[in-house]
Amino acid sequence: MAMPAYGTGAQPTVWQPDNLEELQALKSKLFGKYCYAAGGTLLRTQWEGGLVPVPEHMISLARIPGAGSVYVDGDHLVIGALTRLNQCATHVQLQQLPLLQSAMNAIAAPSIRNMATIGGNIVSGVGDSIPALLVYDAQLHWITDNGSEISSLSSWLNGEHDGSRNPNDVLIAIHIPMANTAFPYSHSKQSSVSREISFYRKLGRRETFTASLVTIAFHGELGSDGRWKKLAIAAGGGSGMAMRLPEAEKMLLGSVASAMQASTLAVAVRSEFETYSDAFTSEQYRKQTAGNMIGAGLWEALCS
Repeated sequence: MAMPAYGTGAQPTVWQPDNLEELQALKSKLFGKYCYAAGGTLLRTQWEGGLVPVPEHMISLARIPGAGSVYVDGDHLVIGALTRLNQCATHVQLQQLPLLQSAMNAIAAPSIRNMATIGGNIVSGVGDSIPALLVYDAQLHWITDNGSEISSLSSWLNGEHDGSRNPNDVLIAIHIPMANTAFPYSHSKQSSVSREISFYRKLGRRETFTASLVTIAFHGELGSDGRWKKLAIAAGGGSGMAMRLPEAEKMLLGSVASAMQASTLAVAVRSEFETYSDAFTSEQYRKQTAGNMIGAGLWEALCS
């Protein structure tokens, strides 16, 4: 385990555990005086902006085995939390998750994507990957004070409100059910799904790199009868928490797909999406924009 010496006194000591056992030991030893580091891009921004204090210690996750890998485990596609954003955007296995790859390409600048990790984007709580992962029903693998645990991304996000999040937990991997991937279809899925409709959109304050105002993701499956047999819709953006929109999903589920549903879906999204106002944008603008983006995406998909 490496432990560089202090630099100027303002710099934290960096620890590099070689496995999960060493990680657990460090958590106990440094209790309350450390933060985790992966790519470190968000941490540097927060420190430079005075948003969070520089800790006494940093625990680097770079040496944890498998934390930067992408692989299949049973009926799940697994993405290590330390997988770089640019790797997520280009990895051949992640072509099965086109919404996630779209999200990766929309985050920051290429130089940042070469360093930043998908785990860091998620743990920020407001990353642009989160809406895409929500519609894929992502599950998160954590190392907690009680050992290894897996929870849904949705439940972890809700933990911000109910106080169930533990800052000592460390994200190890993201698990995506293979049933939610785009291809290759299983035989049973191929026989029951005639078409998939998916899209991801991000709106910022300008065309070049900027934090998002609104991000949305939509994933739907049409049966051979042209009816919606599965739907997942999510919205987020800015410093607001992304969320699934189950009421909007229920409104379409089981009905015959039609471009005429775009306007009613937009209204439903505006009503259900919970967001916020800041110095740049009002809550109402974000709600309306999310509805319009999802409605427009559905119209384009069904008219193409």
